[in-house]
Amino acid sequence: MKLYEELFDDENYYAVNKPSGVLTIPDRYNLEIPNLLTAARKKYPHLMTTHRIDKDTSGVVVFAKNEKAHAHLNKQFEAHTVEKVYTTLVLGKTPDEGQIDLRITEDPRRPGKMECHKKVGKPSLTLFKTLAYYPPFYSLVEVYPKTGRTHQIRVHFLALGYPLAVDEWYGGKEGILLSSIKKKFKLSKNEENETPIMNRLTLHASSISFLHCQTNETITVSAPLSKDFQALLTQLEKAKK
Repeated sequence: MKLYEELFDDENYYAVNKPSGVLTIPDRYNLEIPNLLTAARKKYPHLMTTHRIDKDTSGVVVFAKNEKAHAHLNKQFEAHTVEKVYTTLVLGKTPDEGQIDLRITEDPRRPGKMECHKKVGKPSLTLFKTLAYYPPFYSLVEVYPKTGRTHQIRVHFLALGYPLAVDEWYGGKEGILLSSIKKKFKLSKNEENETPIMNRLTLHASSISFLHCQTNETITVSAPLSKDFQALLTQLEKAKK
């Protein structure tokens, strides 16, 4: 069984849809933990990493197959010309559109976590557009990060007052139960406790656009939402009617 879904494959690039819960690259302390790069190298042994997304984020990841493609794409990331689009479900009613321009730095009180700061940290910019509102709890948002800071989207939306719907680290829930959405919900006879309809980070890397190293044409690779994310949105749409 494959660890990922193939999205794009030519002589220079290999793009896949990473599921939530899977590392992009090997863990520095335990190489036995399943990760995307090791799995993809079973097909293409010389793949090189160009970027990564958080373990709990799903979505598109692009690998380079040779040095030329690797250098070409890395330069685009460094110049912030790669266009990335994310889809997220957050708590609260977000504005129709907006931007979050707040510096991001490590949180000295919580190792491994980040926070926004007015003066300290790296300049960080996130643009967004609201796609739907599901009263009274959730907004579906399309996000365009213009910088690539650690946990940028999660930290920026928390600072704005709209934490990701499921995100234990940054103010969201542990999971979303169908009973909290569906009015006439009943457990099946075989269930003693309700299983969350979604209990992982509500963040998905929907697409990425970059210039091809040979043709200089824009390549856009899109990744469909995972089944649990799609199922959650379907239930939210039904409850909205």
